[in-house]
Amino acid sequence: MHTQKSLTDDLIRLGVCAGDILFVHSSYKSLGPVDGGAAAVIASIEDVLAPGGLLLMPSFNLVEKDKRAENWNIAGTPSTVGYLTEFFRHMPGTVRSDHYSHSVAARGFGAGGFVSGHLAADGPDSPWDIAPWGRTFGSRSPFLKAYTRGGKLLMLGVDYHSSTFVHLVETLWWNERRIKNPAQEFVFLHRDKLGEYWDQVGCPVRGPIGDAESRLFRIRDFVDTLWDLVRQEPENWIKWRSPGT
Repeated sequence: MHTQKSLTDDLIRLGVCAGDILFVHSSYKSLGPVDGGAAAVIASIEDVLAPGGLLLMPSFNLVEKDKRAENWNIAGTPSTVGYLTEFFRHMPGTVRSDHYSHSVAARGFGAGGFVSGHLAADGPDSPWDIAPWGRTFGSRSPFLKAYTRGGKLLMLGVDYHSSTFVHLVETLWWNERRIKNPAQEFVFLHRDKLGEYWDQVGCPVRGPIGDAESRLFRIRDFVDTLWDLVRQEPENWIKWRSPGT
């Protein structure tokens, strides 16, 4: 049986630090039995981040694409990306960004301001952008803020298929290519293949948190490394193209 204290020790060994901006992709069941359940898991992370840290989790609404906008309610629409994210969304003091599909929940230092800009139409656009919501991966989105402000990504018992930050790579690269050719199609990349590459060259810190094999690394290093890679060898990493986007 894992405890809040043992999970805190695991997080420290992995390299989570006080004051970090920490974005967590998670599989709750991968942790194994935890005394105190999900509340103890969240508390263990917050223990390490305090003082001054910020905890971010996806609270995505990934139902059928044509149903996402019509069923979106910032207060009531559940997170569809795991038990821990939905538990976190319901915790007192958690705030959530207003985005119909790729909402982010936050607790900690500056949480409200960090997620409040998701309605803004600033920065790079993407195929997920639908009015009246702002740019999914725009300059005021939680994703680009985590990238520009030195955030870390904790992959808690999940593989790279869960890494939404590959979508940030796709978005930044698309906007870059469209400077020269506005008709450039949006392309989706092989997340798992890029993850294997990142494991080799990025050397993420790896280790257990509870029973969950986990990875920790800086978001900017991950995004910039993969962005540069797909610039150089695009055909090796493209999964499929979306013409007419």
